[in-house]
Amino acid sequence: MSDITKHVEPLVEMRHINKSFGAVRALSDVNLVLHPGEILGLVGDNSAGKSTLMKIMTGAYQRDTGDILVAGKPVHFRNPHESRDVGIEMIYQDFALCGNMDVGQNIFLGRWPRRWLFVDRKRMYTEANEVLKRLKVDVNSVYQRVESLSGGRQQSVAIARAISFDPRVVILDEPTANLSVMATERLLETMLELKKHNVAQIIISHRLQDIFAVGDRVMVLKRGENVGDRYIRDSSEQEVLQLIVSGTRETARSADQFSADAA
Repeated sequence: MSDITKHVEPLVEMRHINKSFGAVRALSDVNLVLHPGEILGLVGDNSAGKSTLMKIMTGAYQRDTGDILVAGKPVHFRNPHESRDVGIEMIYQDFALCGNMDVGQNIFLGRWPRRWLFVDRKRMYTEANEVLKRLKVDVNSVYQRVESLSGGRQQSVAIARAISFDPRVVILDEPTANLSVMATERLLETMLELKKHNVAQIIISHRLQDIFAVGDRVMVLKRGENVGDRYIRDSSEQEVLQLIVSGTRETARSADQFSADAA
């Protein structure tokens, strides 16, 4: 029985997603289910289609066929702004931060609060501090320039920026790839903190140990197809690695099947 899926409707469903780039089939009949507060690991080799699937979820790419539902309602995102409007945020590997600006400015980049014609700096830094406190992020000062921060702390700022939009879903693309052991531990703690606030998360990663440390479920793609969908409690890193290396096509379970598992 899963605490996540028990009597809980899916937050996001992707059904029978297909995507091609010219003659190259990037995704073939892919399904994905994500519940509120769930941490889902998305794994596969470099050509598996992980990033393509997430870019379709966020509106950066358009699907050829298939359906996307958010809280049970069909959606069609034409761009990432539209997915953000319903609470879906993606944090890329490059963080998309401005190094010559401070932490507070980066958290509210492009939407600085204003009072009349001027930036309301007091409100900006107060709200930035509140976001960092909520996440228990270890950043010395909201006035500190981002370029002076370590890679782990820069990532914390990128997560804080995403959380400032009050998302329901946060997607992290290879978040621990370039982090130290200590920074990785802090990031995983931040993910668990988000989980406490019922934020659903998808972590794209080659580091299975990170997914097994915090995840509820892991989904495996290979050559753009579902080849496995496992609860972490019922699986192992060895089983998932075997699916990545030599998995055969497996139709990912639908939302109804997950609900049946939880009954």
